[in-house]
Amino acid sequence: MVNPRNFPLAVVTGAAHRLGRAFAVSLARLGYAVVLHYYKLADEAQATAEEISALGVPVKVVQGDLTDYLQIEELFSQVDSVGFPLEVLVNSAALMNYGILSDTGVAEYDSTMDLNLRAPFFCAQLAASRMKPGGLIVNVSDIGAHKVWTGYPVYVMSKAGLESLTRVLARTLAPSVRVNAIAPGLVYQSGNLTAEEWQRLIGRIPLKRSATPGEVTNVLDFLLKNEYITGQTIVVDGGYSLL
Repeated sequence: MVNPRNFPLAVVTGAAHRLGRAFAVSLARLGYAVVLHYYKLADEAQATAEEISALGVPVKVVQGDLTDYLQIEELFSQVDSVGFPLEVLVNSAALMNYGILSDTGVAEYDSTMDLNLRAPFFCAQLAASRMKPGGLIVNVSDIGAHKVWTGYPVYVMSKAGLESLTRVLARTLAPSVRVNAIAPGLVYQSGNLTAEEWQRLIGRIPLKRSATPGEVTNVLDFLLKNEYITGQTIVVDGGYSLL
């Protein structure tokens, strides 16, 4: 990580694959050094790190279970070791397990809430304490926060809570640090859905297609450039919220 150039630094949680990876690569293309957090997907994390490194910016890969507060602290100890000023945090790590209300136990409830809501709270807390004026925290929500998905009750609750947390953080940390959320609709097919179910959902969307990862990460670019936006959730769903 030794480099004579003083890069701005971004931390992306859950950055090994899917949208987390897309956010990490997008930030690298904008010239940010990246702390790339992952939990289990070591090979995917390494592949993402290699893609980022090829763009000419430093990248540090950090493994950790963000449901454990001590490992959140360790993540930010690793952030400190990089030596670049922390400017951006993207809370992307999340769990979306299927489970109806009657079948959801304490362990399933806690694991989802701890990763989807508790971890962003403490990551934001530790990140904000390291940011100078002008910092940006982005929480990755979901259009599901505005829906009643009975097959994913805890997930929906966690994302609704994340949007509430976004507003609380924005008011608390202003004017030094801005906090916003991005709520994508359909981007990647879930492993819980068959191809037929996925196509049925896409067919209901007014724009009749899923989003590209770039259409979601473009919102992060917009939030970086527009410094007069805080406390907002920007929906990128092709009109799915109109249903």
